[in-house]
Amino acid sequence: MNKPSDEMTAQKPPRARVSDVIDPDDVPAVRERDYLDGFLNQEPAEEPIGGAGGDLQTAVVDALKEIFDPEIPVNIYDLGLIYGVEVDDEADATITMTLTTPHCPVAESMPGEVELRAASVPGIRDAEVNLVWDPPWSPDNMSDEARLELGML
Repeated sequence: MNKPSDEMTAQKPPRARVSDVIDPDDVPAVRERDYLDGFLNQEPAEEPIGGAGGDLQTAVVDALKEIFDPEIPVNIYDLGLIYGVEVDDEADATITMTLTTPHCPVAESMPGEVELRAASVPGIRDAEVNLVWDPPWSPDNMSDEARLELGML
């Protein structure tokens, strides 16, 4: 085998050097750690207080799920007595609910208990319960979990 001539061997390219690109007089001697300043000083984005699916609305629904009908071993939310839970931007909760019948034994106490339970959720400023009779409650309002509990599935 013959040794290749100098003309045929590839020459290595010169190494790149920072000094070839940056003037050393423009580089500060010590770099300040400023790259996190914007991140660390940034305020968290303000999330809306109220609205559907918000944390406060979910907390109110969870609190209402702890209230059980005294005659039926199912919570009032899964029983379908709660028609709506709204939390506005000022952290006021409005609960629209009904009862199984107007002559329900807890007709006088249940709305007050719902109001107290909703108002006790941390972050809620005030709670109001609107008791409605239209549309009337029916077993169709119950969740599948409630129907299973009552043996209706």
